[in-house]
Amino acid sequence: MRAFNAEMSKLFSLPSIWLACFIGAFAPAIFAGLDSLAQKEDIIAGVNTRLAEVGYIGLGFGVQGVIILGVLAVSSEYYTESSESGGGRQIETSLSVVPSRLYFLLAKAGAVTLIGVLLCVIAIVIIMLSTQLILGEYAPAFEWSRLIGAVCYWVLTALIAFGLTLITRNSMIPLAVLMINSSIVSFSILLAKVTTLAVYLPDRAGIDMFMSMSDRFHTPFTGGLVMFTWVVVLMIVAAIVFHRRDVAS
Repeated sequence: MRAFNAEMSKLFSLPSIWLACFIGAFAPAIFAGLDSLAQKEDIIAGVNTRLAEVGYIGLGFGVQGVIILGVLAVSSEYYTESSESGGGRQIETSLSVVPSRLYFLLAKAGAVTLIGVLLCVIAIVIIMLSTQLILGEYAPAFEWSRLIGAVCYWVLTALIAFGLTLITRNSMIPLAVLMINSSIVSFSILLAKVTTLAVYLPDRAGIDMFMSMSDRFHTPFTGGLVMFTWVVVLMIVAAIVFHRRDVAS
């Protein structure tokens, strides 16, 4: 528990974590609000076919905050301090305090998971308030099962960012790939035009946990299982790489 508390403390001591929290809490509501405004006239007229997705679309596009969270949790450990501070890295201190690398990773992943859950819950509350404010009586009823799916999607996305950063020891690569994939163009959608196997990619499978898209392939449970499997495999690979890597290098 002390290792977990230490990881929580380290994360919240990072200035960039507050940017991640701000984006995670408010970006989804901005996406959902814009979508609600764009669809409002059709919704009121009763001709809109996407009412069930209003609000949830913000949770699909607004995961940038937890992506930054997952990347920061690892990349901050490899930041080299100034020569005045000794020129060392946080990872060396962390592993001297928690010698077990597995325990260290579990504590850090646990901190990322908890913060990811809290951010998604806050985002859901703000989305509910914003859609109610914009659409009033026409606002959709949010289903708890789909909201739980969205929370799982956020947490698993954060852990994917965590694992990729641990493997690459580079913040820019996973940050750029995952941010572009979640906000500009989905690589799984592009690959789906080439092969149907693309529906088994983590982001495409995970989105089926809470979005009822016309091209939906998985049930919420199956989509979550596929994404969870990807995360487990990625974390195992990341743990092996981290265990074998020379920290002092």
